Amino acid sequence: MKVEFGELKQSYGEAKLFPENVDDLWHLKHLIAPGDLVFATTFRSVDGATDKLRPEKTEKKPVRLGIRVEKVEFHEYATRLRVGGMIKYGVDVASYHTFNLDPGHEVSVIKRWRPVDLQRVERAVEATLHDVIHVLTVEEGEAELFRIRQYGPERVVTVTGGSGKRVDTDSRSAFFADVLATLKGVTGPVVVAGPGFVKDDFVTFLKARDADLGERVIAVETRRTGRGAVQDVIGQGVLDRLVGDLQLSREVTRMEEVLRRIGCDGPVAYGRAEVTDAVNYGAVEEILVLDESLRNPSMNRLLETAEQMNAKVVVLSSEFDPGQQLEALGGVAALLRFKIG
Repeated sequence: MKVEFGELKQSYGEAKLFPENVDDLWHLKHLIAPGDLVFATTFRSVDGATDKLRPEKTEKKPVRLGIRVEKVEFHEYATRLRVGGMIKYGVDVASYHTFNLDPGHEVSVIKRWRPVDLQRVERAVEATLHDVIHVLTVEEGEAELFRIRQYGPERVVTVTGGSGKRVDTDSRSAFFADVLATLKGVTGPVVVAGPGFVKDDFVTFLKARDADLGERVIAVETRRTGRGAVQDVIGQGVLDRLVGDLQLSREVTRMEEVLRRIGCDGPVAYGRAEVTDAVNYGAVEEILVLDESLRNPSMNRLLETAEQMNAKVVVLSSEFDPGQQLEALGGVAALLRFKIG
C-alpha cells in the first residue's frame, strides 16, 4: 500500500491511501470505521432533462463523493471492499452510496488515527517491499500451494498424482512435473514443506530444471501436511528469516505462548474481565486482541490504557487460525509480567 498523510492535528486528519492488492483492501477494512469521512471517485447516475414521455436510460458519470461511513464489508474472493454511508459532499447530498473499492482505487480517509491504525498502515506499506511468499506442502501423491496473504494463507491449487507404497519413478517424475508447473509465474520466495523425504526429492527435481526458482526455494521439515504444514512453517520462524518481522509469524508464536501459559498455569489472562483486571494492576506486558474487537469503543479504551502502562499491543487476524483461537478465549488475552489473583 502507498500512503500520503496530510497534517495531523492531535492525531486527526486526512490520509490518501492507494491499495495495490487484496491484502491492502483487508487492511483498509480495519482502518475505515463507522463515523469516518471517506472520499473517493465513483460512478453515480446523473439525471438529464428530456422532453420525452419515457426518459432515456440514466447515464452514470464519474464523480468524487465524500460519505460518512456506516458499514464496511470485505469480499476476499471478489477482491473488493464495499464502504457504504450517507453522502456528505458532492452530488445528491443526504442520499446513500456505496464505494466499491478495488486494488488501484485511491481513497482518502479523514479520522482520528490511533497508534494501532498507524502501525497497520506502516505494516501494509512495508509489505509492498517484498514479493509475496508461497508455501508448497508436499507429500507422496499430493501437493498444495498456498499464497501467504496478510490475513492468512490462501490456498491456490491442489495437485494429486500416483501414491502408495510402490510408486514408480516415471509416476513420481510426472507428479513432480505437474507440481513444478503450478509455480510458473511465482516471483517471490517459495517454502517447500512437509514431513519425510518427498519434499527434499522435489526440491532436487526443481533445482535441476529451474535454476532461477531454485535460488528462491528452501525446504522445511514439518510435522503436518496441507494447511497445518503452513502453520508449522510460520511457527518455526521461517517466514521471519525471509522477510523480517512478518505479522503472521508473530501471531502464531504469541498465541502459542498464551496457550502454553494457560496449560501450565503461568502469568496469563484471557477474556475481557480478566484482561481488564490485569491492565488495572499494571501487570500486562503484551496484550493480544482480535481485529474485529477494535470496532468496540470500550476495547479501544482498554488498549489505550494498556499502552499508557507500556504494554505492547498485537492485533490478530480473525481470518487465520491464531485469531480464531483467540476468539474462543473471548477475543482478547494478555501475557503478564506477574501472576495476579
